[in-house]
Amino acid sequence: MNQLTDKNTAFSATTTIKFGSKQLVKKGPLVMGILNLTPDSFFDGGRHSGKAEMLQQVSSMLSDGADLIDIGAMSTRPGASEVSEQEELDRLLPALEILCSHFPEVLFSIDTYRSGVAMACIKGGAGMINDISGGTFDPAMAEFIGQQNIPFVLMHIHGQPRTMQENPMGDQVTAHVIEFLRKQLAVFIQAGASQLFVDPGFGFGKSLGANYVLLSEMHRLRALGFPILVGLSRKSMIYKLLEITPEEALNGTSVLHSLALMQGASILRVHDVKEAVQTIHLLSQVM
Repeated sequence: MNQLTDKNTAFSATTTIKFGSKQLVKKGPLVMGILNLTPDSFFDGGRHSGKAEMLQQVSSMLSDGADLIDIGAMSTRPGASEVSEQEELDRLLPALEILCSHFPEVLFSIDTYRSGVAMACIKGGAGMINDISGGTFDPAMAEFIGQQNIPFVLMHIHGQPRTMQENPMGDQVTAHVIEFLRKQLAVFIQAGASQLFVDPGFGFGKSLGANYVLLSEMHRLRALGFPILVGLSRKSMIYKLLEITPEEALNGTSVLHSLALMQGASILRVHDVKEAVQTIHLLSQVM
């Protein structure tokens, strides 16, 4: 963990995310608030699927300091069942229309690995795509993203969501993650994309120990040359280790967010925006 004493470029760098009329420019780490439209999310499943609840949740996250909002309509927790593309669209498009109408200046990201869903949502007002497969589940994704240079998050995953924890990766995880991301970055760059972000994929096909090895070595991802997004919020690597529930995992989440920021994270993808913003503010005093 000797890298923790280094001055962190994520705190001094300015991140720009631009698509169409939406533009987000900010110095220092960003906070991406999570909006789940799924009934089976591991933490907040179905809580924000009604219009009033959804608008209240987004308004609250923005008031608490969220820089952008990531919308998901299909749970990708370990063991989750896949829903059809049409069902995913039926959940996303009406919500996106409402949100873009009420919050026209906000950049909305869509959590999907399907190019068809991505296309429809970009047309519907979204400005970013967050793909848990890094473009590997749908080969058409790279061409679509590259054609319009859409901001895009490439995440590492080992296996498929439904079975990824049956044979998880072990302690040699970091080199594998870097190689996977380097390969997929090349695919998207070749297709014309340049607004790319990398996500090491905590909890996606990794053992409990491997997740912590990856977190301790995450600074190595800086060599890829693209901003790092992390999703650690209330994950099983916290609550299983502490033998608590996801609802009790906020303190552990803040601890791991601190470590991720010190390792070079540029974007925190979170359920609890206020606490993430506070974590960034406190760390900015010493980084």
